[in-house]
Amino acid sequence: MEKTDRFSVQRERAGDIEIVRLADPARGMEVCLAPSVGNMAYAFTVNGKNLLWFPYSGPDVLRAQPIFCGVPFLAPWANRIDGNAYWINGRQFLLNPALGNLRIDSHQKPIHGLLNFSAAWQLVAAGADGQSAYCTSRLEFWRHPEMMAQFPFAHSITMTHRLANGTLTIETGIENHGTSPMPIAIGYHPYFQLHDAPRDDWTVHLAARDHLLLDQYLIPTGARDPVPFADPHPLRLSQLDDVFSGLIRDPDGRARFWVQGKNERITVTYGSKYGVAVVYAPEGKDFICFEPMSAVTNAFNLAHAGTWPDLQTVAPGAEWRETFGITPSGF
Repeated sequence: MEKTDRFSVQRERAGDIEIVRLADPARGMEVCLAPSVGNMAYAFTVNGKNLLWFPYSGPDVLRAQPIFCGVPFLAPWANRIDGNAYWINGRQFLLNPALGNLRIDSHQKPIHGLLNFSAAWQLVAAGADGQSAYCTSRLEFWRHPEMMAQFPFAHSITMTHRLANGTLTIETGIENHGTSPMPIAIGYHPYFQLHDAPRDDWTVHLAARDHLLLDQYLIPTGARDPVPFADPHPLRLSQLDDVFSGLIRDPDGRARFWVQGKNERITVTYGSKYGVAVVYAPEGKDFICFEPMSAVTNAFNLAHAGTWPDLQTVAPGAEWRETFGITPSGF
């Protein structure tokens, strides 16, 4: 264990899985991470209450029975691609379902990339000082032929989880080792829960101006309307599985979405390079997802078609970097 007067980091094992615990005892906060299971944060507890929806006893069960929960990372694309091919830099690339590393949705569309529960992450640093507790892991995508076969852009990903000032901040850095511009269409799919009110009594703030219209496969059509929901929006009025752009930024350049119960609130803060938000709150489920996205669903093909001009790229030898934060209150 590494410990300061304020923060601590502990590395331990659950069977053959290494766990990293970041703690801020003064605020009653603890974050648990499993680098070898998708580098997933699976617990963020405040005074013993986990604000992440995680229906298992630990990461060993998650690895044996993988479902989306906690804070999954979506890369090298988030959400859906509209078929088994995509366009980048004017060239078409084919996906190969026979490799067995594609996640397919109910409409047989590739979804959420290749890394959801990946064991390819390596823990590179964990520590604590007077300001924070942190954990940094790295995935060298270019070393894995089965990944490069699906997305032939050599790159590495570095992710740092940092607990400081009552917020868990997740920083993602992507280095392009190749010779061509690499598109950035990543995202996160965190699952949140409140404890002091039933789901139908939760209200949400949607910090966006534009509501993207989707087809029957949940692929954006290119059309958009003003956000049709009240502010705040009571969840009892509808389920949500919606895509938003035109995020409303505070003076610091960040957009803040939140869900509120009786007293508990979870705020998700989007850095400026996360320009799209997916919000998912299905009926009958006691969770909500505020999903920071660097690009819209099906971004590669929509950018090629000219209907999504905002696809970010990272130049050869350069790095893309951005953060988002999770801040609980009232727990």
